[in-house]
Amino acid sequence: MRARLRSRFVAFDPGLLRLAAGLRTVGSIALTLAVLALFGADITHLVAGAMAAMVSTFAIREKQRPRQAVTLALGLPAALASVTAAALLHDHTVASDLVFVVLIFGAVYGRRYGDRGTAVGLIAFQLYFVALFVGARVEDLPWLYGAVTAAVLCGALVRFVLVPETPSGTLDRLREAFRARLAQLLAAQIDLVGAGPQDADRGLAAVREGTARLHESALLIQGRLEEGTADEALARTVQRRVADAEIAAERLGLLLLSARGSERADTLALHLPGAPAPSAGGLPVDEEASTTLRRDLAALRMLVLHPAVGGGGTGLAQVRNRLLGYREEERLPGGSPAVQDVFRGIGEAARAVLGLRTAFDGPQDGADDTPATARSREELEVEDAAIDAAEDAAEEEPTGLDRPTTRAAVQVTVGSALAIVGGELLSSHRWYWAVLTCWIVFLNTASTGEILVKGYRRLLGTVLGVLAGIVLAGIAGQHTWTAFALVLLCVFAMFYTAPLSYTLMSFFVTAALGLLYTLLHTYSLSVLVLRVEETALGAACGVIAAALVLPVPTDRRTDELLATVLRCLGEVTERAVDQLSGGPPVDLLDRARELDQALADLRAATQPLTHPVTPLRARRDTARYVVALLETCAYHARSLAATAELLPMHPSIAADPRLRGAGQRIVRNIGALAGHLAAGEEGGSVETGSSVAALLGPQAPGATRYGRVTDRVLRHVQRLDESVVGLARPLGVPVGPS
Repeated sequence: MRARLRSRFVAFDPGLLRLAAGLRTVGSIALTLAVLALFGADITHLVAGAMAAMVSTFAIREKQRPRQAVTLALGLPAALASVTAAALLHDHTVASDLVFVVLIFGAVYGRRYGDRGTAVGLIAFQLYFVALFVGARVEDLPWLYGAVTAAVLCGALVRFVLVPETPSGTLDRLREAFRARLAQLLAAQIDLVGAGPQDADRGLAAVREGTARLHESALLIQGRLEEGTADEALARTVQRRVADAEIAAERLGLLLLSARGSERADTLALHLPGAPAPSAGGLPVDEEASTTLRRDLAALRMLVLHPAVGGGGTGLAQVRNRLLGYREEERLPGGSPAVQDVFRGIGEAARAVLGLRTAFDGPQDGADDTPATARSREELEVEDAAIDAAEDAAEEEPTGLDRPTTRAAVQVTVGSALAIVGGELLSSHRWYWAVLTCWIVFLNTASTGEILVKGYRRLLGTVLGVLAGIVLAGIAGQHTWTAFALVLLCVFAMFYTAPLSYTLMSFFVTAALGLLYTLLHTYSLSVLVLRVEETALGAACGVIAAALVLPVPTDRRTDELLATVLRCLGEVTERAVDQLSGGPPVDLLDRARELDQALADLRAATQPLTHPVTPLRARRDTARYVVALLETCAYHARSLAATAELLPMHPSIAADPRLRGAGQRIVRNIGALAGHLAAGEEGGSVETGSSVAALLGPQAPGATRYGRVTDRVLRHVQRLDESVVGLARPLGVPVGPS
């Protein structure tokens, strides 16, 4: 039971990244408060130290520890300079406002210099805000210097000693999370095998959710490979094995659904959460075959969870050998062709798990290998030996006001100036809340629609947080350390929920601020209501600035990202099909991951269009439909890329030149879609015609069904063709016969 709960927790928080972030921040604040209390600091300086500790902790985003230390060292003088400026200008309102605006511009513009520029700018801006929050004056500077210095030093101690974060350690935890999520997906597939008609929708929803979470873990691992592995060859080995396991698990789910007798369209978007569930009955096999399927899926799940190092005995080796034997036609259990396809899928998934275990845990003992297992192991070794790192071509970056950081800096500066004016009209003492909100809604956003949605979520979280702050302030009363304990709980919850929900994060921030006002003896209902008003004002100023100053309309932003997705999709498809047709080997997995990242960016950019409160229902449905079809295209393109990478060293499959002609139509259609999005390009159309199987022509006499790569990838090519044609209607591209 304990192991199962731990596995679920690891899968829920991949790499324990959210837990570590929360503990690191709370630990920094608690240690800072303890140190300042020992020196007799008053409440004002305790609050300043706590806020400085939080800022200096979450601002650091670099992964390597030496770079984190350098950034912290640079952040300390920036923080002290900001506190000094705020104290010196306390009685000079106009000058203070101007300096605040300059700091805002610098903080946003500094993002062009990477994580370090972002962190130093963030620390400088936030510490100026902290000084305004506690009402810093010149006579307070010695204590404020001590509080800020203690906060940075305590944060460094927690980061590097008490709750250390190393790239290799994080990667190890992400590997464990990938295992846990793969095991969860297999458990959902086991339930799908035995699900009756009344449970089919629920079982399919679990498979979809598990597939999406597995893909999330794979992308997280991809982002940590470079820093978390000893060399580039090992990084690419892990990348390949993770991709193989992910695709094999997705394919197995599709085969299971096909075996349930569903229509072809039902399996097209199996991996998409929220897609319509198929009206499938029970698995059309006898009880013995169904029991065998569940047994083998459970055995595959056991292989995933059991570490390769440390043994497992002859029993585990026998299970592995049996599953890998399904890769050979004569070892397949009896059943219909669709059910036998599932067993083949189990065999391919077992091979992917074998490679995953080798990449994660190192070489394994092959003393108990059967000939089938030995062949699979040899294939993996040949693939590993063939890994060759590829260099990415540098892309031309925009300059001037076209550069996103420069444009955002100008926008947020104008918005902050408006927020200062409006905030001063609402309150001459709390105006900075409007400025802070205006600045925050620009973080990690790139279009007017994204800023609008983020502002709405922050306002909603603030309103709910005000209500919670009233309750928490009543609980804390005049008990200082009770209030600080509740603040720490809110801070932990804020960091733990931040990647999940911006509304929840804003809720916990506002609740914590209510407690801080209580500690500073400035708490009142009117103060919390004013915070809501200033937040609404700041969000409105941000939206106004984004809409009027160098605007990036949501439509333009989504069109640009859609064009990027189509370009990546076309590159992956063309190169994969070319390699599967006998062309020279090229690097494909990196490009497949670029496609995944481009699709993730598009998904985020379409949130304003797909938000539940949007009044444009038709656009919302269209955006969801397009993204869903692109998700389907990406899945089949990833599968083609993974199979193409196996081709040069896999003894049981071979290239088929007939695929080149079949793939050309898909690539042309993708080009037509991309061309339609390009400014001024008209007249392109998407071609339809015979199925991919018809384009390939009849199979050679005597060829086994699974003996050629054409048969292995035909389904993916066919579905990719269908999905690309399906994109034509929502994008307004004409469709005509080829």
